[in-house]
Amino acid sequence: MASRMELERSMFETSHVLGALLASSPLLTQAWSGCLRANAGSTSFVLDRCGDTVFVAFSGAQITASSPAATSGLCGGFFDPVPLPSDSRELFAPLEAGEGNDGGKPQPVLLQAGALHLFMNFYHSSEFQLLISETKNQLVVLTGHSMGGCLASLLALYFLCSSYARPNALVPSSLLCITFGSPLIGNATLSQAILRERWGGKFCHVVAQHDIMPRLLFSPFNSMPPQLTTLIYNLMQSWHVSMRYPQFSRPKSHLSDDEKSMLHHYISMHIGEVATAAAGQKRQTSPYRPFGNYALCSAEGLVCMDDPLTVVKMLHLTFMTGNGISNFEEQHLDYGDLVSKISENLQFKKQPRHEECESKSRYSVGISLALEASGINVQDMGNMEAQECHELSMCQRPKLHSASLAIKLAKVTPCRAQIEWYKALCDDDMGYYDCFKLERASKREAKVNMNRIRLGQFWDELLSMLQHNELPHNFLKRDKWVNAAQFYKLLVEPLDIAEYYRCKLHKTKGHYLSHGRERRYEVFEKWWNENKDKNSLDKAERKRSKYAGLTQDSCFWAKVEEVRECLKNAMNEKSPTKLVKLWENINGFESYANRLIEQKEVSIDVLAPRSSYSLWLNELKELKLKQGCCILSSSVLVGITGGT
Repeated sequence: MASRMELERSMFETSHVLGALLASSPLLTQAWSGCLRANAGSTSFVLDRCGDTVFVAFSGAQITASSPAATSGLCGGFFDPVPLPSDSRELFAPLEAGEGNDGGKPQPVLLQAGALHLFMNFYHSSEFQLLISETKNQLVVLTGHSMGGCLASLLALYFLCSSYARPNALVPSSLLCITFGSPLIGNATLSQAILRERWGGKFCHVVAQHDIMPRLLFSPFNSMPPQLTTLIYNLMQSWHVSMRYPQFSRPKSHLSDDEKSMLHHYISMHIGEVATAAAGQKRQTSPYRPFGNYALCSAEGLVCMDDPLTVVKMLHLTFMTGNGISNFEEQHLDYGDLVSKISENLQFKKQPRHEECESKSRYSVGISLALEASGINVQDMGNMEAQECHELSMCQRPKLHSASLAIKLAKVTPCRAQIEWYKALCDDDMGYYDCFKLERASKREAKVNMNRIRLGQFWDELLSMLQHNELPHNFLKRDKWVNAAQFYKLLVEPLDIAEYYRCKLHKTKGHYLSHGRERRYEVFEKWWNENKDKNSLDKAERKRSKYAGLTQDSCFWAKVEEVRECLKNAMNEKSPTKLVKLWENINGFESYANRLIEQKEVSIDVLAPRSSYSLWLNELKELKLKQGCCILSSSVLVGITGGT
């Protein structure tokens, strides 16, 4: 019972308590204060020092003023997702460096065109050089309101990519990016890349319950009705004036209640569609996806979430509840009041009684507090779905899945051990591969085959979980799994090859390498090649003193089978062109095999007297000897004939 309650407590602490901790710290207040001054200032950013920390706040108002397309050209491409152009690809290279976890080809990173344009203009300005000199080797908090948050996020990504690609780059020693009401800046590939590189903790996006700006790009701008485009244009113009001149009273809204309702309905409808599509239930309508941590706040509190799917769902559910239609205009500008109110509420909020915690369990109380902090009441329509989102966020399912896989790996390890034991006991005259290929009728080989199948099922399940994003995105950065997959491939793929040729599938389907190899082995090969540099020394530095325990080319026996057929065909082939091709393949493999053997990259069973490789080698020698005798006889005959 105690361990279960500790688990519940740890699950609870990942959402509501983190939100309370963030709201009670001075971090948000200091960041927002910088945003206010930046919005009202005359430069792109303002810089403040607070102790050892440098706060850099970017102006949303100045950026909007310098880019009229942001307000006047909503359908002119400013908010369109675009691939990285050549002049910025090098700056963000690590974002596109990885392949899909499941081995598939990834989609390109897409960034918001307007935000990327603003960043590149800033990057080539003198202000950027000033910022670099002030922030290098410092503890830095980048922040921004509205479009200023987009620039802060892209600068944070630039710093992270620079430190990844260039160890001596002039970057902050520590970095945090806080945005307020910032629109989305990238697609799912960007979100996955940030998760893959474990950079999500560097970003905190503060989003008010009914602020439309962080939700705006879930809607397709290209197909947006002109009337709605005009409404958003008027709204952004109003925001710009209020941000630029906070000393004046805010201009009166030009939106009627019907127009507000129409805009609210349009945005909430498309967020819901994206949430459904992200869960795999519908075709995607918008490429934009969140990344990093989201601090979802209402007047009642604040919760932190980092799972992209859960964030999208909660952005939808919180937007739909409460009095959103009447106040979404003001919420984009009122983050300061909201942060202050949350902080005050935390000081005076009545904590649940000990008896209540005992009766409901800490987990249930944690869910209730998280729902309340999200601004969702018990009677609200989305209450149950929001509760599921909080449970998903608190349970950290990818991490639980990873732990579950580790347990399953331990359970199938005996299968691997039995195959290793089988390999050690195989006939020294024949070897591992040929024993399994030729003696499947015995109980011993049948058991090995069963273990082979069980191991394949485990690894196929792992790949399926990766493909469906059910595992942490940094999963493949853990050497344990890459090494385990490589060992499995080297140990078991020879048995798959033996089974393929024992069943004569090459006669009907074609050879194993082209038509029979399981996709899992190709994926594992990519994993190993990508991690090879950090997992092993350079080949020139790791010469073996004895033969490898497992042949380092798991497809070695498939190549032997192909070249045996080439040799057989060469004995009877009459066409000179085809014969040349056959001998190219034979000689090429002979050189390759000799190199592996010389470097001791093969298991000793490859050299067993009756192994398929040894038999092929003997056949090759006999054929070359026979051809040599024929050539010699022909030469003698030509000499005699020429003499007469």
